[in-house]
Amino acid sequence: MAKRKVDTENRGFQTRWESEYMFTKVAGKPVCLLCGESVAVLKEYNLRRHYETKHADKNKNMDMEQRLQKAEELKRGLKSRQALFKKAKSQGQAAVKASFILAEEIAKSARPFTEGDFIKNCMIKVCDEVCPEKRQLFLNVSLSRNTIAERVDQLSINLKEQLVKKGKDFIAYSLAVDESTDISDIAQLSIFIRGVDSNLSVTEEFLALRPMHGTTTGHDLYEEVSRCVNEMELPWEKLVGLTTDGAPAMCGHRSGLVAKIREKMQEENATGELTAYHCIIHQEALCFTALKMEHVMSIITRTVNFIRAKGLNHRQFKAFLTELETEHGDLPYHTEVRWLSQGKVLQRCFELREEICLFLDSKGKDTTQLRDEMFLCEMAFLCDITSHLNAINLQLQGRDRVISDMYSTVKAFKTKLTLWETQMRKENLSHFPSCQTMKEKLSTSAFPSTQLADKIGMLAADFRRRFADFEAQKSRLELLGNPFAVDVESSPPNLQMELIDLQCNDALRAKYAAVGAAEFARFLPGTMPQLRIQAAQTLSMFGSTYLCEQLFSLMNLNKTSHRSRLTAEHLHSILRISSAQSLTPNIDELVEKMGHHQVSPSTSNK
Repeated sequence: MAKRKVDTENRGFQTRWESEYMFTKVAGKPVCLLCGESVAVLKEYNLRRHYETKHADKNKNMDMEQRLQKAEELKRGLKSRQALFKKAKSQGQAAVKASFILAEEIAKSARPFTEGDFIKNCMIKVCDEVCPEKRQLFLNVSLSRNTIAERVDQLSINLKEQLVKKGKDFIAYSLAVDESTDISDIAQLSIFIRGVDSNLSVTEEFLALRPMHGTTTGHDLYEEVSRCVNEMELPWEKLVGLTTDGAPAMCGHRSGLVAKIREKMQEENATGELTAYHCIIHQEALCFTALKMEHVMSIITRTVNFIRAKGLNHRQFKAFLTELETEHGDLPYHTEVRWLSQGKVLQRCFELREEICLFLDSKGKDTTQLRDEMFLCEMAFLCDITSHLNAINLQLQGRDRVISDMYSTVKAFKTKLTLWETQMRKENLSHFPSCQTMKEKLSTSAFPSTQLADKIGMLAADFRRRFADFEAQKSRLELLGNPFAVDVESSPPNLQMELIDLQCNDALRAKYAAVGAAEFARFLPGTMPQLRIQAAQTLSMFGSTYLCEQLFSLMNLNKTSHRSRLTAEHLHSILRISSAQSLTPNIDELVEKMGHHQVSPSTSNK
């Protein structure tokens, strides 16, 4: 015979028990109003036995009306104590939540953990002036260095747990990997993930920053990346793409990271093939070297350094420009690491070319090269072409970039290069304003249009060479970019029937026109599973390592010469919080996990 289950008997609390036995119901359980004890099973016998055993002598001389009054008084007292407890509990939770919120802001703003003490002192001073009666509430918010460090770690763990949970729904994902060195000369490996779930929603988030204290060979990089993938519990067969900075340790044919991951996928019997890309932005910047105009840049760099390197020269040059009432009041520096700075330096030097020569003359420097007509024409050309290269560089930057859109941008630029080469040979300088300025100051025969057209041809050839791996994936990228223009016959057989259905569907064609290529994939119906998988794989691909480069900038903001002893764990936590895009820490959940812990003022002031 099965045991009786009290919970299923639906026993109800009767109001008369309050006066007869001095019991009330709290959170579904009978609680004695006299001693606060609760009775496990809601039965009148149990309540009567408790009352007669422990309290019968105290109330034996009371009549029913007196019992009712006393029961009401005791109930009011109990409610008052409960309200006080709830208030204290609520205030404690608020103090803990506030410390989490401020810890998140400190991490995002790259401030040291000790800023918490400064913020708290400011809060207390403001409170003393605005609402002194609430001083204790502000004192209860713990913002000590150790507390902030602990909160930052907890926020980071929460974000990672959310990412792991999302990762279980990915049907395709790709990785972006890059390596740099921090202020302490420790190699840091940055890894980002871009995953797509069954709804074709894209998640692009920071995966890990791994310090590498020893060598940074392809095997070392593979070990770290492999560990990250396994920690995330991601299946290797769903890995679609890997984008790197193109270094030998990343792309070596035998022992590079790409080769090692391909070996791992074969061991795991993954059916798909890994697509490896060299960062589009990096390659675009490297194409500049094809122009072979280092002699122009070296003269300009030397000139800028002469003016900027010495404080006296710099001050005198700025005063000189002010005296001449020029549009610009200074010259910027050029840094090779910052690719966009080159265009700014060239543009400013070209606009101030006459003023620079006058200033150098006053300093007794030789300006023969700077006044040479051929040099000025080459500088004008370099200024214009760098401006165009910077424009495409900016177009390729940013988060949540779809690789098919990035490919279209590069393809458009290659077409522009062909047009510019043709126009330059005909001395049509419509898209080269600096060259146009120089041509107007020179005789037509003196402008080297043929030589400069050859330079554009060399640049176009280098673009074709460097982006050959993207050309190999052309049909795959165009399938996402514009599936309605894809030739069905040349498409893979497993997609042909679905492509015909798609291209003949007027409603889907209208939806594509309304939302664009990147969003359209989410509207592909479930009756087109092969197209959805293909779209998911392409959407998951990284076109560049922009996010890794951006992370290194954040790393350098946080780990400075003043914070060089920042631990790897804390740096990792800070960067996860500050780089989070689609994920936000669940602070309410963290407060709940803290067990409603309320920090005392004495603890928070330590």
